[in-house]
Amino acid sequence: MRIAPVLTVLLLTLPVLAGLAGMVVPAFGYFPAIGAEHTSLAAFRALLDWPGFGPALRLSATTGIAATLLSLMVTVLILSAWSGTRAFHWIERALSPLLSVPHAAAAFGIAFLIAPSGWIARALSPWLTGWDRPPDLLIVQDPWGIAMVLGLVAKEVPFLLLMALAALPQCQPNRSLTLAQAMGYGRMAAWLKLILPRLYPLIRLPVYAVLAYSMSVVDVALILGPNTPPPLAVQVVRWMGAPDLTLRLTASAGAVVQVGLVMAGLGLWRLAEGLVLGWCARWAADGRRLAQDRLARLAALALAGLSAGAIFAGIAGLALWSVAGPWRFPNALPDLLTPGHWQRHGAGLIEPLTETVLIAAAATAIALVLVVFCLEAEQRFNLSKGRGAMWLLYLPLLIPQVAFLHGLQMLALGIGADMGRSAVIAAHLVFVLPYVMLSLDDPYNGWDRRQATVAAALGAGPSRVFWRLRLPMLLAPILTAAAVGFAVSVGQYLPTLLIGAGRVQTLTTEAVALSAGGDRRVIGIYALAQTGVVILGFAAAIGLPRLVWANRRGLRGAA
Repeated sequence: MRIAPVLTVLLLTLPVLAGLAGMVVPAFGYFPAIGAEHTSLAAFRALLDWPGFGPALRLSATTGIAATLLSLMVTVLILSAWSGTRAFHWIERALSPLLSVPHAAAAFGIAFLIAPSGWIARALSPWLTGWDRPPDLLIVQDPWGIAMVLGLVAKEVPFLLLMALAALPQCQPNRSLTLAQAMGYGRMAAWLKLILPRLYPLIRLPVYAVLAYSMSVVDVALILGPNTPPPLAVQVVRWMGAPDLTLRLTASAGAVVQVGLVMAGLGLWRLAEGLVLGWCARWAADGRRLAQDRLARLAALALAGLSAGAIFAGIAGLALWSVAGPWRFPNALPDLLTPGHWQRHGAGLIEPLTETVLIAAAATAIALVLVVFCLEAEQRFNLSKGRGAMWLLYLPLLIPQVAFLHGLQMLALGIGADMGRSAVIAAHLVFVLPYVMLSLDDPYNGWDRRQATVAAALGAGPSRVFWRLRLPMLLAPILTAAAVGFAVSVGQYLPTLLIGAGRVQTLTTEAVALSAGGDRRVIGIYALAQTGVVILGFAAAIGLPRLVWANRRGLRGAA
């Protein structure tokens, strides 16, 4: 058990460092597996000669920064307007369903909503728009990446809300708000002036993770982002899969630039933090109460409803398309509902569904064992996670996937390693482990240690307390953390595609591949199956503790 923290750190850092090394060396022309045995800058020259290099770079930066900024603003507005209220209770209840929807499924759902022939256009036609056929408008995959930004915001707001809610108790918001409101400050002004400066440092790393992900995302970009040119990360993946093996060197150079771009984005964000901090200090001291904030609070509630509604309506649209018969524009509903599409494609779901569940279950189980042993080692040996440990925990989330996964793929090709299910499980573990740790850390450390003291007084040793007392009492949060890890694994696209070398097919890789075909019924089936698997995981996390502790009211309530 003592070795668990060391093993966890190695699992988080070694694949990233090895992947970065495997990315950098081919970028400078050295990759003997394809006969490139002399270092050169030819790959970077080929990258710069690509006509879409400048626009792709600009698109990656602008969409990533815009999505992160909007997600953070919406999160802050929701928290400042409604945290601690009865309305916020309903927002919290919606977080788990929202987080359970994979990025690809959410992107498909939003695409089906906002497309020229989507549900929104159908609902408004022809009585408002006058359209009797889909308009010739480029909404999905628009050249500015607006649809992509909206899709990212809809998914990242629940994540940032969850991270903020976990950190909020450390800020003691109720006491500060009560004092400020007694002095005449409006609720939102008091929250922004007193709580936000204490909360933001606690959620800085999650915000950085959102920025890094948004600047280098591939699956959402393939579904909602532009194609001519695409964001840089998408183009790097295309070069990786090209029949011309020399383009792997160009892909490596592109991955190096992608890492530099993300690091520059993080540096720019950090610089902006300092500027905003100075402005906020002056604003907090200006004495303005801003007591009339009713309209702002309603606007924040509307943004919360819009973010959640977009995902829920998108999933409903996927479900409807999966059973839709003829559906002519501008009809709001299909002319006929039929299970024929499920009957036709259901057999094809079995293999990717089985692969998805096996990989996700294995990666989650390994991550859960490591995390529980790490947290128990902290308790037994008085260890603590410092700032450096948190940075290591977030390392796989801060480095673009397209960079170090490509490097791992190049290393595997160079040594002739087999790229199968086991390798994919190991790759998923790198991303699942941080989320499981973040989900379980607070509940595990918040367990009442007086229970262990009483057990020790009765003669129980540390191991018996761990197996017979702590683990059973923490069953609900452990299963919740497992459900989060399972959801993260199900949603992984690039690790499956690159480390599996295209031979491992999951629901996510199949759904994204189908996006090129444009058959909404088949896409709806695969995206809905992907979402359903994750929802079943969360349902099990909620239901199993209630079943196991059916005769233990206190534990059932905690579950």
